[in-house]
Amino acid sequence: MTISTQEHQINEEINDAELRVIDSDGSQLGIMNAESALAHAEERGLDLVKIAPQAVPPVCRIMDYGKFRFEQAKKEKEARKNQKIVDIKEVRLSSKIDVHDFDVRVKSAQKFLSGGDKVKASIKFRGRELAHTDLGLAVMERFAEALSEYGTVEKPAKLEGRQMLMFLAPVKNK
Repeated sequence: MTISTQEHQINEEINDAELRVIDSDGSQLGIMNAESALAHAEERGLDLVKIAPQAVPPVCRIMDYGKFRFEQAKKEKEARKNQKIVDIKEVRLSSKIDVHDFDVRVKSAQKFLSGGDKVKASIKFRGRELAHTDLGLAVMERFAEALSEYGTVEKPAKLEGRQMLMFLAPVKNK
């Protein structure tokens, strides 16, 4: 699925009275009517492609349209290959978490951040724990401090209903 397609008018599809024509080597051929521009393109065995329809007069270029489309598709494929999709991984903590469990969660968050993913740390408060959200906040601050060299706090710890959330983003490599 493509978001936008830029279809060019080629050869007989161009029906403007005057066109500014650029040759295949990049030199300007000047302003001419569509028939003579198309004749120029056909005698070279190339296509006449409208590249700037909003200009006055519209700009057309004489080129091999098949080769042009192939090169554009190749550039788009290369751009898609270089994209990195960032996932959000969740690490669940508790306000009464033990030292070893905390270290395990920190190690898994380090792995996620090193892999380029964002980390969502969450603490769910049950029953009377909701009266002691300060304990949860202390755990979150300790968690962020333990991961300071791997990630930065994108959204600080915030209580939303019965849950406290914090988002960490990986550190940018220079």
